[in-house]
Amino acid sequence: MPLDFRRVSRALLSVSDKTGLVDFARALKTHDIELVSTGGTRRVLTEAGLQVKDVSELTGFPEMMDGRVKTLHPKVHGGLLAIRDNPEHQAAMYAHGIDPIDLLLVDLYPFQQTVARGAGFDECVENIDIGGPAMIRAAAKNHADVVVVTDTADLARVLAELQSHSGQTTGDFRKKLAQTAYARTAAYDAAISNWLAMTLQEPAPLYRALGGRLSEPMRYGENPHQAAGFYLTGEKRYGVATARQVQGKQLSYNNVNDTDAAFECVAEFDPARTSAVAIIKHANPCGVAEGATLADAYKKALLCDPVSAFGGIIAVNRKLDAAAAAKMVEIFTEVIIAPDADEDAVALIASKKNLRLLLTGGVPDPRAPGLTLRTVAGGFLAQARDNAIVDDMKLEIVTKRPPTNRELGDLRFAFRVAKHVKSNAIVYAKEGATVGIGAGQMSRVDSSRIAAWKAEAAAKEAGLPQSLAKGSVVASDAFFPFADGLLAAAEAGATAVIQPGGSLRDKDVIAAADEAGLAMVFTGHRHFRH
Repeated sequence: MPLDFRRVSRALLSVSDKTGLVDFARALKTHDIELVSTGGTRRVLTEAGLQVKDVSELTGFPEMMDGRVKTLHPKVHGGLLAIRDNPEHQAAMYAHGIDPIDLLLVDLYPFQQTVARGAGFDECVENIDIGGPAMIRAAAKNHADVVVVTDTADLARVLAELQSHSGQTTGDFRKKLAQTAYARTAAYDAAISNWLAMTLQEPAPLYRALGGRLSEPMRYGENPHQAAGFYLTGEKRYGVATARQVQGKQLSYNNVNDTDAAFECVAEFDPARTSAVAIIKHANPCGVAEGATLADAYKKALLCDPVSAFGGIIAVNRKLDAAAAAKMVEIFTEVIIAPDADEDAVALIASKKNLRLLLTGGVPDPRAPGLTLRTVAGGFLAQARDNAIVDDMKLEIVTKRPPTNRELGDLRFAFRVAKHVKSNAIVYAKEGATVGIGAGQMSRVDSSRIAAWKAEAAAKEAGLPQSLAKGSVVASDAFFPFADGLLAAAEAGATAVIQPGGSLRDKDVIAAADEAGLAMVFTGHRHFRH
């Protein structure tokens, strides 16, 4: 028999999620494993007819302080931490009547779920598990002797291991479960510390912890030689993380990244006010529009850049209907993401077996606080999510000519979209639709020229006699450092401009706008997206 095999004789079970619990416990009994449990877990098992020892019988102490103290006892932790082959540990166990615990199943109090449903501060605090993490860490440290299980997804693996080895487990198996256990408690503590930081409105706490649960391993990352996985943090925000995939092949790393960008962009448009569609390619919008219907919005969004839209991601802010779905399946698309879809729309999309359809259950709130993260060598950057909304900004008219009502509506539309375009960002818009987008250039004037070129190319593709930018408005995600970018927009046919302002040369830019007959407003808010 290999030296690292260990027989399981006693198991301590204490879980909030009772899914699969009874079947697991019954299977343990077939290997003559004694069961020890606590509170609600023990009640479920005894009601199922299983013989279970209460943890208070093990410790000699009752549960107390509303259940805060029940497993924090030497007879529990000694049973988990004792090294079985250590004579001194064996002597201590004998002297103090400590029985070994060979398997621990603990899944922790549902803290994240409690926060997600909007519970009050005190209730959230009461759902911070203390005994659970302590036991998990003890068992994981002593994984040379103890099996530690922290997720019901692993129950079948544990039973298969016991079945394969006649009630025993291997060292490698226990080590893998120990790694999962430490990551689980780390993610749990991260959720608590980040919640407290948010509650305190602490923008940069001394320590920032991160944690997540694997949703699915990716086939690869951005490129085939890069390994990758999709992890969920537990944040209650509608999107890819909450989506049900109705059909289509597995999402790739790039699909998840681009689909998230698409849904966050379309969420800028309140579904109670308008139908909106965003088409995304490589995390940048290539067409965004609002309309009376999703089909109308999609037609307008596609007109902006039909070439880039091929193989892109489509996001909608309302329940997807058959009329819109029929238009969307006319060209190759990687993913469609929507809060919901009717049966006819689902049936139409089913004709494209590789097209992924994701239904999220809702639209994310663009005003909600949150964190965005980016890794750098040796660390990571954390910042508050950009939840500034143009509707909440006080627009300052800085030119002699004020914008017309139509221009003002399009300016707000364009600035919503510019927030989701990689910097330097320039967005031309007209009648509630983008007509030219310049993204990610090293100079703002180059973005202006590219957006103008895109507007001309789209017009030619549609057989129109002049650029789509004629009569449009233009949005810039940051100030114009010089007048050249603004003049490039005017030359393309834009009649009004929206930008943050704040340049040392604002006076020169305003003067150039006046000379060109442009209306211009400042928002006072920058939307860099590097």
